[in-house]
Amino acid sequence: MPVLEMRSEDTSLLTDLYQLTMAACYVGEGLDQRTASFELFVRRLPAGFGYLIAMGLEEALAYLESLQFTPQHIAALQQTGIFDHAPDRFWQLLESAKFTGEIWAVPEGTAVFANEPLLRVEAPLWQAQLVETYLLNVINYQTLIASRSTRIRDAAGPEAHLLEFGTRRAFSPQAALWAARAAIAAGFDATSNVLAAMKMGQKPVGTMAHALVMALGAIEGSEQEAFSAFHRYFPNAPLLIDTYDVIHAAEALRDRIANHDISLSGVRIDSGDLVTLSQKVRELLPTVNIFASGDLDEFRITELQAAGACIDGYGIGTQLVTGAPVNGVYKLVDIDGIPVMKESAGKMTYPGRKQIFRSYEHGLIHHDRLGLITEAPLSGEVPLLQPVMKQGERLQPVKSLAEIAETTARSMTSLPPEVRQIQQPSPVIPQLSEALQHLLSQTQNRLQATHASPA
Repeated sequence: MPVLEMRSEDTSLLTDLYQLTMAACYVGEGLDQRTASFELFVRRLPAGFGYLIAMGLEEALAYLESLQFTPQHIAALQQTGIFDHAPDRFWQLLESAKFTGEIWAVPEGTAVFANEPLLRVEAPLWQAQLVETYLLNVINYQTLIASRSTRIRDAAGPEAHLLEFGTRRAFSPQAALWAARAAIAAGFDATSNVLAAMKMGQKPVGTMAHALVMALGAIEGSEQEAFSAFHRYFPNAPLLIDTYDVIHAAEALRDRIANHDISLSGVRIDSGDLVTLSQKVRELLPTVNIFASGDLDEFRITELQAAGACIDGYGIGTQLVTGAPVNGVYKLVDIDGIPVMKESAGKMTYPGRKQIFRSYEHGLIHHDRLGLITEAPLSGEVPLLQPVMKQGERLQPVKSLAEIAETTARSMTSLPPEVRQIQQPSPVIPQLSEALQHLLSQTQNRLQATHASPA
């Protein structure tokens, strides 16, 4: 049984079957080269969210740049028998496949709301269709992590150390890397994922597990002996003090610090009553940073702070990298200059290639206007979607994580308090421009006339 691992050269096959079958159909019907525009957006924000922070564009562009089908890919597809009736030209297209379209996107770190495109693909129909699955995968997940990270940062406060600990709970090894990247780009300080940290040019962070305390304690005689052994090799690493008794461990460490037997930068508590324990540890170790972990999220951190917990930093894992998804969708809005829309109940889309026009008042978002790409911004408005790829080539240099983190920070300071609040936020609802409303009405009338025509 082969190992199911994702290799960069295989990303063209990391798609849903219907993307390929639709592409083959487009070829057979002579529509494959028609210019199509698809937009990626969310219809509704996740429950309890007041905004989203767009993330994942860098990986999306890297995927589009490297898109290709090898002879092995094509042979494997042919061997399935699924494409026995596909036109020969479909295989010719795959053999020379390269993304040649344009991408418009909001910069990573930008705050967005429901029905606002995070990204638009303008390309030959078969290409624009083919890339849907991968784009949704990378942008949905990283946008979730980035949005959750900013909420956690808001709850913890600007001075708290936030550490991403989610690798063991992320939905895959690849997701673990994306989660680490998105968290740091959205305001976290570091990650425990060694590979992610190295690839991002950062130092990984971490403490120890209970296993070390139990193993060394059993062999060398005590919890404190285990601390001494670990500290001997990693003198700046925080110590995990809740394997047995938090207060007993803190008392012993206090005495050792007083006797100059050990110097200590931090301790971590992973269980128990974090409010009471952190307060008592603060009394015993007033100059030592206290870190907390254990299924924490923005709601639990808010509760801890309101109750007076003495915590300097948080290790966030499960609740960051899992949870309610960002249900981004990817919908056709224009084909060969003809605006199109979906009218399904609860899933209606707006036709036409769009732009987000944002205005500010006293540094805060005043309103968003969803209009057409052909419209000019009104006085004081800023268009958010920017061209980032043309004819398959990037138009902008790759941004550093520090630059993206700055964009995220600016986005957060621009959000009104009622949008940022953790409990019962009030999202911005974008207004539709007159031109978009007119196009919507025209498109609906055209579709109704089509439906009313005899078969």
